[in-house]
Amino acid sequence: RYFAEGADEIAFLNITSFRDLPFRDTPMLEVLRQASRRVFVPLTIGGGVRDIVDPDGAHAWPAVQVAGEYFRSGADKVSIGSDAVYAAERYWQRRADGAEPCDGSTAIEQIAARYGRQAVVVSVDPRRVYVRAPEAAPAHHVIATTIPGPGGERFCWYQCTVRGGREPRDVDVRQLATACEALGAGEILLNCMDRDGTNAGYDAELIADVKAAVSIPVIASSGAGCVEHFSEVVERTGVDAVLAAGIFHRREVPIADVKRHMAERGIPTREAAPCL
Repeated sequence: RYFAEGADEIAFLNITSFRDLPFRDTPMLEVLRQASRRVFVPLTIGGGVRDIVDPDGAHAWPAVQVAGEYFRSGADKVSIGSDAVYAAERYWQRRADGAEPCDGSTAIEQIAARYGRQAVVVSVDPRRVYVRAPEAAPAHHVIATTIPGPGGERFCWYQCTVRGGREPRDVDVRQLATACEALGAGEILLNCMDRDGTNAGYDAELIADVKAAVSIPVIASSGAGCVEHFSEVVERTGVDAVLAAGIFHRREVPIADVKRHMAERGIPTREAAPCL
């Protein structure tokens, strides 16, 4: 459906990762096989791209092998979430210890080394942490914000999370993005836990901050509610691509309308041609 409607790329982000199944029986492998026979735009798969042991303990799957199975099933890119946060934590700890921070041990490094960094997407799930002043969070990258906090705070930093946003970690989004680029990530998929499902627009402050910190493409996600939100985030931040889910799932906004609006604003956009 999304291919027929004109999507340039499609991302399958599996939030359950089917932990109770042997990896070879993971339904996403068959989903990718079927989709790749009918869909001719790049496919990204996320969820469970990490070292895996089958529930019966009979087989261990290194993350690079997991990625290989996804690629052979039709994926063009894999998206790494929680493991990227752990990799960034380790990267900064090794730097602090005076050790080589890129030692080839992370899933990002191994997958990029075998398949190329263009095949590795890091999916980030940050949320705002408001502070009264930058000095209140000396270990983190604090920005001034035009969206005050619940107590009128005018500063915030973006805390990365794991486990689908359920567990906060002591690493900020800029630390994660720069570490993952150094480790070999080829793109950053930047979600925003505060905007997810709100239809209130993308968090331009978050996106601009990450875009300024890295040289790899950044994809904006979370918060789209109308066609104007797409052009607004591109114009304000220079982000490389824009992702949306709910408004397309529910058919609230057609993909063709988004592309038409972007083109009218002078933003380079592929034409949403009908599938023949």
